[in-house]
This record gives sequence, structure tokens and C-alpha cells, in this order.
Amino acid sequence: MADPKGFLKNGREVAERRPVDERVKDWHEVYPGKIGKTLLPIINTQASRCMDCGIPFCHQGCPLGNIIPEWNDLVWRNDWEGASERLHATNNFPEFTGRLCPAPCEAACVLGINQPAVTIKNIEVAIIDKAWDAGHVKPQPPEWLSGKAVAVIGSGPAGLAAAQQLTRSGHTVAVYERADKIGGLLRYGIPEFKMEKSQVDQRLAQMRREGTVFRPGVDVGTDITGAQLRDRYDAIVLANGSTVGRDLPVPGRELRGIHQAMDYLPQSNRASLGEAVPDQILAEGKHVVIIGGGDTGADCLGTAIRQGAESITQLEIMPRPSEERPEGQPWPTYPMTYRVASAHEEGGERVYAVSTKEFLGTEDGRVRALKLVEVEFIDGKLTEKEGTEKEIPADLVLLAMGFTGPEKDGLLTQLGVEYDARGNVARDDSFATSVPGVYVAGDAGRGQSLIVWAIAEGRAAAAAVDTFLTGSTNLPAPIRPTDRQLMV
Repeated sequence: MADPKGFLKNGREVAERRPVDERVKDWHEVYPGKIGKTLLPIINTQASRCMDCGIPFCHQGCPLGNIIPEWNDLVWRNDWEGASERLHATNNFPEFTGRLCPAPCEAACVLGINQPAVTIKNIEVAIIDKAWDAGHVKPQPPEWLSGKAVAVIGSGPAGLAAAQQLTRSGHTVAVYERADKIGGLLRYGIPEFKMEKSQVDQRLAQMRREGTVFRPGVDVGTDITGAQLRDRYDAIVLANGSTVGRDLPVPGRELRGIHQAMDYLPQSNRASLGEAVPDQILAEGKHVVIIGGGDTGADCLGTAIRQGAESITQLEIMPRPSEERPEGQPWPTYPMTYRVASAHEEGGERVYAVSTKEFLGTEDGRVRALKLVEVEFIDGKLTEKEGTEKEIPADLVLLAMGFTGPEKDGLLTQLGVEYDARGNVARDDSFATSVPGVYVAGDAGRGQSLIVWAIAEGRAAAAAVDTFLTGSTNLPAPIRPTDRQLMV
């Protein structure tokens, strides 16, 4: 430990975001310049707060098993290249997790028992941004080729992680993506103000130089069948995500102006990068209601603000969480606390403990309002409160209530994979599906989860595929398919 008293001498400091009135006028990241450059004056001091605990519970909090105390120590000593090497030893894409992960590692930080936790996420993104600037992130092509070919279906974080690991192991890897560009939700689900797509592009450039082949614009299951894939490749990794949005089947659902969040956000991402988007769903001048209080809802909020919405209301059926760790969710569990995303700082109203009873429409079939009712827990069940019904105006409604599983028509039906009780693709302890040579990683097998779990699944599934193809592997397998975040 570089500074044994660092956690006693220094308090927690985080990166400051750009002023709200400035950042809502553009689509750039909410932090000024590159985050690494912004944080450098304080980041060494923040790294010194790491206590190098005897049992570093931050490892438990991170499914990737990031060796956090080691790269904190290297940062404190100004060994940025060494810190980058230690960070990349467990994480293929720290520039993604450093911007998008909600940092369960910080919730498990030992310092967090009685002080504000180490700023692990800020330190991580500072390391990788500086590594890119200094040219420390280089291609790692394989020394030899195995003669085996692998198809990865889906180019989100799980698919990209599996592809990079398998390519570096000497296999010929092709990543299929039905969208016109590679990146999955990283490109089309995450708004530009949370992560600029140049971050994705520079990592894809590295992967191409390593030998990974990308095939965007191919709808697997239609343009190429499951049988053709099995004939052409020695193994298949399904990383096609959990893409079926949860719907809200209440009266009036058929009205125009009600959309899934994942119909709205990709259009905005394309438009913010200068692409033409015919018949784009726009919030400009409208009363917008977002149903769902999670990260996707916050992404819709920030997007609608930048599009010039007249008003925005974000609804959540659960009660408002407490700002402090609840007593029933002790350290080192991941607590359900009140969180303020950058978008929440920018505007809109958050309403908790309400349920949508009905969508109300105009004579020509467009949504005009929502009928809401307050709810409360009684005997463990959400129950409507009598006399609390009200209407709120709505010209545009965005459903951001999560996802129910992968799309089963097409490829999955053609392959004949089995499903678990939750409707996800079933897999055994080695991420293998019921079909020989077909594996599954990420949300398609786990269900909707965090980016850090997707990358961990991609790495672990790659190790299983490498073993299947060659009989052994040197690739790390950070998690098992049954592993879950420690929660109460």
C-alpha cells in the first residue's frame, strides 16, 4: 500500500460534470473533455484512499474480479502504463464500464463501511483514457491460429468480449450484427451524452487489427440460417441479448404516441451523429411520460430534454428509495438507494409509487393523457390506494420497464435451443446450450443485467468455447452462469 494513511487524510472527490445549461444544448459526454484529463489533478490522491484490505471485497462486488487495489496503488505511484496492464488483465473494455457501470465494487468497498467509498469508477476511467492517449492500448494478435472458426451472434459487450478473447486464443472469429454498425446497445442504446461512440470505434479498430471479423447488417436467422451457421462454424456463441421489451397491457395501449424506449433511443443516437432518420420519434414541444425509473428511463429523460420536450415525467411503481444504505441491505451487498443520474440533474419530475391504469386518447387515436393511481405495499403486494386516481398530460409515452428475454422467433427456433423458467436460453455450468457446440453469454442467458456482468459472461463463455475446441484453455473464467450480485 503506497500511502497507509491515505484514507485518513483524504476525502472522496468525484469528477464534476459540465454545467447543465451548457450540456443540454449538445450531445457530448456530460464530463468536460476527456474524463481522464479532467480527473488527473485529484485522481492520484483518490487512489491513495484505497486501504489494500486483507480481503478486498471490491473483488466480490465486481463480477470481472478487477484487481482494484493493485491498479489503485500503481496510479498513486504514477505508473499509468502498469495500471492499464492490470486493468486490462481482467476487463476487455474498461472505457465502457468506467462510464456505464453503476459500480457495485464501490458498494462493496471496505472503506465504505463507515466512510465514503473509494472512487473506483473514476479511477478506472482515468486509467483507460490516459492509456488510449499515451498509446498503451495496442492490438494483441494471436501467435498462432487454431484452424477453428467461431461465430458470435450479437455485438454488445458480451459478444465483443467473447470475440476478443477467442480471437486472441487463435480462433477465427466472425461477429454478426443485424444493425448496420457494430456495437449493439453500446452504440444504439446508450445515448451519446453518456458515452460518445468514438469510444466504441477505437476499441473495434483494435479488435480488427487483432483479426476479429465484423459482419454488420446481417440478420442471422433470416439472411443466414441456424443450420448454415452450424455447417460453417465449429462453435457458435449466442450473445443476442434480452431484447423483448416489457409491455404495459392496459386500456388504450393501442393509441399512437406510445413507444418502447428501444424504439426511441436508437433513433436519437443516429440523429445525434448526423444520420438521417425518417419518421423519427421526437419529444420536441411534447408532454413526455417515461414509465420506468431505471437507467433506460434516465436515458430517455436526458434525450427528451435535449430534443426540447415541453415537460417530462418519469414514473416508477416502487416507492422512493432511501438516500442512505437501508438497514436490511448491509455492507457489502449492493443496496437499493436513491440515485441521481446526470439526466435527473437536467430536469423532469420523478414520481414514485404510482401505477398506470389507462392511456387516454384523442378522437383521432393519439395518446393525450395517463390515468394514474398511487400504490402501496400491503401484505407484500402492491395495492392501489383508494381515491388517489389522477390524470397527467402525455403526448409521447416511452416504456422503459426492462426486458423479458431474447427474441425466440428466427435463429433460436432454428437452432432448437431450450429455455429456462424465465424464458432465457438455458445453459449448463460451461455456458453450453442444449445444442452441441452452441454457447450463450450475456443477457440472452442471464436475463437483463449490467454491462460488467455481460463482459464477465463473454470472457467466461470464451474460456468454455476454447476448451470445447481445443480440449483445454488458458483463458480466465471470472464467473459461473449461476453467479449473481450479492443482494438482500
